[in-house]
Amino acid sequence: MHILNIFSKKTGIIVLMAVIAITTVCAAPVSVRADGAYWPEGPQVNSPCAVVMEVNTGTVLYEKNSHEKHYPASITKILTTYLAILNCKMDEKVTFSKEAVNDSRDGSSSISRDVGEEMTMEQTLYGVMLESANECAYAAAEHTGKKLGGDYSTFIDLMNKTAKELGCEDTHFNNANGLPDENHWTSAYDMGLISCAAYKNEEFRKITGTKTYMIPPTNKHSTETPLYNHHALLHPFKQYSQYVNADCTGGKTGYTKVANSTLVTFAEKDGLTLCVVIMNAQSPGHYEDTNTLLNYCFSNFKALNIGENETNESSDSSKDLGVLNSYGMYAKVSENYVVLPNNADFSEVTREEDEKKPDSEDALATVKYLYGDHVVGRVNLIGSGEKVDLSYFDAANSSKSVIRIKPVYFLILLVVLIALVILILIGRRVYDNFYRIRHKLSAKKEQRERYKQYKRMKRRKTNLSFRGKKKY
Repeated sequence: MHILNIFSKKTGIIVLMAVIAITTVCAAPVSVRADGAYWPEGPQVNSPCAVVMEVNTGTVLYEKNSHEKHYPASITKILTTYLAILNCKMDEKVTFSKEAVNDSRDGSSSISRDVGEEMTMEQTLYGVMLESANECAYAAAEHTGKKLGGDYSTFIDLMNKTAKELGCEDTHFNNANGLPDENHWTSAYDMGLISCAAYKNEEFRKITGTKTYMIPPTNKHSTETPLYNHHALLHPFKQYSQYVNADCTGGKTGYTKVANSTLVTFAEKDGLTLCVVIMNAQSPGHYEDTNTLLNYCFSNFKALNIGENETNESSDSSKDLGVLNSYGMYAKVSENYVVLPNNADFSEVTREEDEKKPDSEDALATVKYLYGDHVVGRVNLIGSGEKVDLSYFDAANSSKSVIRIKPVYFLILLVVLIALVILILIGRRVYDNFYRIRHKLSAKKEQRERYKQYKRMKRRKTNLSFRGKKKY
């Protein structure tokens, strides 16, 4: 009974631990790749089309119908502003033409500029990004087109050329402000590419992150013109103050009847710089979904510096880093990093030559870092006159199958492990008691033998005593 009590207590503890483990596994089913990579499952959002990109790496952290083509409305003005910044100085004088003023039709966004009014390019672009003024977008585009030796249509051509260079495949622009046009469309993914490129520009970041701005008196307006950023996550605009997000650093709103609500949002936190694009949404759902996606990404992903981690990796002689082992000096990694799920480690990334053309004239090639099938970062290999061996790259290795592991398999495995543990405990208990039982049996046998020997000796003495008596 004592043995059974001890055994039952140990078994009870094991069973309890197993139940806890089973409950944990069943409560959080996971999706695991054959190569061990795991990507957090994204939240449900109501907006039809959405994408979240990490600005500096281009890593896509979340997407939903991201390649569907839709009217972009005023988020078009992100590219307009970006190209004006690249091709003009901020103190250049912009003159509003008749076409620019008339393009701002009744009911569309405007700051009521007049024909012949003059403002600096900087003031004009604040009108574009904060108040979404259509006449400002037209005037900035027209001024830039003329500076490039053409006109307004020259700027539109530049928009489409730039979009293609950035990798856009679902895009065609036909105006600079996003007013309804059958030949003016894009996708959430392409707007993500455009917006990430724009946000890397310091002047653009300053403008898009400004909450309020004051245009001084002009040749046509004797008073100042106040501007207010309409993005509710950045600035408490109208009735949407509840959506203000402390991590938001800028963005652009958009709306037309055919496009519905569109929204681009930039946010920074814990080393991550995110760009969220929402298209074809219903207001205020685009604000709610953006906050949901920002919370998801900031809670589930982290940024790791490539330079620091490659140094740690290369210090281990057992690591095969391909070209980075022999030609580490060629890797320009000081300002680059990868974005990984919180539970992932840098050692789990793989390296592969990027098929895209390097963005630096000095680069021999670009190395992209992959976690599973996700591109999570890139670095350039810089030449110094020596030949770099890139033969270690094997694109075929990047296609890895995916295994879906169901919770029931964990349950079966746990049951088998519990059974093995129980058998081991029983065997150990039997093994411990075997010698005790054997000793007890041996002792009883020895006692019986001594008793038999004692009986034999007693009979012998009795016989001897009887034989020594005399007969009468």
